[in-house]
Amino acid sequence: MVNLVETSINIIQKFQSESGAYVASPNFPTYNYCWFRDGAFTAYAMDLYGQTESSRRFHLWASKVILDRKEMILIAIEKARKGLPITIQEQLHTRYTLEGEDGTKEEWPNFQLDGLGTWLWSLQQHKAYSNLEIPDECLKAANLVADYLSVLWHNPCYDCWEEFPDDIHTHTLAAIYGGLSALSIMDGKDRSGTIKQILEFVDENLIYDGYFIKKTHSFTVDASLLGLAVPYGLVAVDDQRFDATLRRIEKSLRNGGGLHRYPTDTYYGGGEWILLTAWLGWVYASRGDLEKAGEMLSWIEKQADTNGNLPEQIPATLNDPNYYVPWLRQWGQIASPLLWSHANYLILKKQIQN
Repeated sequence: MVNLVETSINIIQKFQSESGAYVASPNFPTYNYCWFRDGAFTAYAMDLYGQTESSRRFHLWASKVILDRKEMILIAIEKARKGLPITIQEQLHTRYTLEGEDGTKEEWPNFQLDGLGTWLWSLQQHKAYSNLEIPDECLKAANLVADYLSVLWHNPCYDCWEEFPDDIHTHTLAAIYGGLSALSIMDGKDRSGTIKQILEFVDENLIYDGYFIKKTHSFTVDASLLGLAVPYGLVAVDDQRFDATLRRIEKSLRNGGGLHRYPTDTYYGGGEWILLTAWLGWVYASRGDLEKAGEMLSWIEKQADTNGNLPEQIPATLNDPNYYVPWLRQWGQIASPLLWSHANYLILKKQIQN
């Protein structure tokens, strides 16, 4: 029988490139890149299991990606401060080749801010778990990212599912909030002004009838809203508004064993996502409900193939089965292994053990 913890760590190690980048999925051509978002969670999972060298290599890779684009970022920051529009060429990308180049092979929705915020959070976690000082180049890159996020956080951008570019997304703001808060812990700099503005914006624009909504101009929930409490800490896990949000997520996004992204998702038919099911379990564990957390863990472990690979999603209780075959024809089989799936499984397993 496969030991899924050991297998998950081995898979992450195997598919971390020499540069330090974690490939999103090695067997899915469109995912043969490194995302700050996926990589940040993967690095955190490795830190939890004592694999701090792996995590550090990723953070050094991420820092180089940022510092290589310093002049471009400074131009974007200056233009944003003057109220001038920022061109596509002046925006940080969301995914990079394993060598740190912009991913330009396919046209891609690149203007995403949540991954950068998540990276700042993950970097602070790396410091906490490794008991090592953060290299100067990482701090320089982190401060550059913080300045970038501080002037752009209120701009519409693509969400964490790389959709809806004309809206402001609650999860994105939570990730930026969590990242700026984490960096302030690390370097002691006061970023309370931006942090307060984000909180005020969420309170005024992203709550409806007592629960958090997916984005502006929306009344629905999204599984990514779990991040508001865990790990970004924009709200407490026992906040009444988060309670109401969690109940809606459970009711509308969990029709089987796993968790869907959002009610109208049609990507590969809109199936049950491994990493989101783990995220839900992470929330349960943080709330002290280890029984429910264990249910999520058990379901995930049953989805691994004979080699211990975890896919991105399971084509079960599909939101719209009509979209499953068209996606298969366009992009092939569902991505597997997905490193973020393995990372979130490891995180959930550790949360339950603690």
